[in-house]
Amino acid sequence: MARRIVAAGNWKMNETPSEAAALIKELVPLVKNDEEDVILCVPAIDIIPAKEAAKGSNIHIGAENMYFEEKGAYTGEISPAMLVDAGVEYVILGHSERRTYFAETNETVNKKVLKAFEHGITPIICCGESLEQREQGITIDWIRQQVKIAFLGVTADQAKTAIIAYEPIWAIGTGKTATTAQAQEVCAAIRECIKELYGEGVSEEIRILYGGSVNAKTAKDLFDQPDIDGGLVGGASLKPEFGQIVNR
Repeated sequence: MARRIVAAGNWKMNETPSEAAALIKELVPLVKNDEEDVILCVPAIDIIPAKEAAKGSNIHIGAENMYFEEKGAYTGEISPAMLVDAGVEYVILGHSERRTYFAETNETVNKKVLKAFEHGITPIICCGESLEQREQGITIDWIRQQVKIAFLGVTADQAKTAIIAYEPIWAIGTGKTATTAQAQEVCAAIRECIKELYGEGVSEEIRILYGGSVNAKTAKDLFDQPDIDGGLVGGASLKPEFGQIVNR
């Protein structure tokens, strides 16, 4: 079956609210494409102005993180209900920067995934290996573990709507990109892991993205691979170049 391509931007800690609105207005005509899903995941403070700036366009607004509790004494965190009320449709969970800098674990990612589904938010679930793990030859084993734990307790109906983003840590923000063959190999292994968990039907529906220094030059070859259904784009999503990625 033909899976709908996803071009998702991860803005990380960039753009003030006014800058976000201006950038989205600049991107709206550049990313116009009715044949794929265009998502911009922005800092929490930018969500409302981003939604307003994207109104009437094909751009969907997502969040970069979310906590797994409904409310309470969790200073600085954002709840799923807050995201829903702000109009958020997608949320990035388990990004390697969250794991590295903020001590997120496979188990906390799983809690967030379950809570996102509970609130009707589509999770973009990140996985990826370090350069050391790749050199040790344990990439596939490592990724399979991340995926299996992230999907604990997730139903088949929920799983097929999820998005998985494979991002080799050594390629994030470094200018290095996994070769097309390397990216396809891991994304195929992820799809096989989902097939083992849920069957072929779910594995054929779930969308798997590649992320890690994706740019206008590399996007077409990557997105043309049989098991790569788009990209999670970092720095290039903050530039007009994102339009070239969407309409490669």
